[in-house]
Amino acid sequence: MSTKPMQHNEGFLALVNEAKSRIKQIDIEEYKRLSKESSAGILIDTREDNEWAAGHAAGAIHLGKGIIERDIEQKVPDKSTRLVLYCGGGYRSALAADALRKMGYADVISLDGGWRAWNEARLPVER
Repeated sequence: MSTKPMQHNEGFLALVNEAKSRIKQIDIEEYKRLSKESSAGILIDTREDNEWAAGHAAGAIHLGKGIIERDIEQKVPDKSTRLVLYCGGGYRSALAADALRKMGYADVISLDGGWRAWNEARLPVER
């Protein structure tokens, strides 16, 4: 189930690249390594509700980019908890990771390649 990468506008890409300069990113291979060591933390899907409903990474919780800043402290009050965020390809999750970093979350990671990489790696999916 491979999805084609989205074409993004210049202004959006500039915003994402700025956020990416301040956050940590990992690829799917690094995520798999962390998972095997049981140090992957909490996996958070930042996609829209309809994307989540169509399928999501097994074990993930859903906090869409539109609400994550509002709801994260109730779901994950310990700001030292490792959080791995993903979206469709790693752009929205980078923006959300940057926002959580600004809120004091110390170990936030954006999964580069996101849902697309998850599926290409044939990792478990829930519907």
